[in-house]
Amino acid sequence: MTDLNKNLGKQIGSHGISPVFLQRAAFIAVLSFALFLAMMLGFYVRQNLGYFLLATAFLLVYLFMMFSWVIQRRTEIRIFENGFSYRKRSVRWDDIKAVGPDGVVDTTDGAKVAIPRSIRDFDVLLSVIRTRTRPLE
Repeated sequence: MTDLNKNLGKQIGSHGISPVFLQRAAFIAVLSFALFLAMMLGFYVRQNLGYFLLATAFLLVYLFMMFSWVIQRRTEIRIFENGFSYRKRSVRWDDIKAVGPDGVVDTTDGAKVAIPRSIRDFDVLLSVIRTRTRPLE
């Protein structure tokens, strides 16, 4: 299952992070940076240690959000003819035992692949995985 060299066929789709989650992270990063600048200005004017500590906290929030934003942008699920890949895992349609409503994909070898809700078109993606794993009747 974890072998990325499996022949999954031709890629037919990909799902990245939903723009809503990226916008939230960008808004918090911009807001925390603005508050950092305001607290640094307050520290410059008043020379109070409290302003410096607040500025440091807002700077840490800003750096954490920017790091998270960059990492989350790389998250992607690729759909192929014979399976899908997520992060460093490749799963063939034959290897899928069950797909939970919360996005947990159980495989025949006992491993679980958790698909986050922050993926664009999460419900559509789960329905695609469910329909591809069911045998045709």
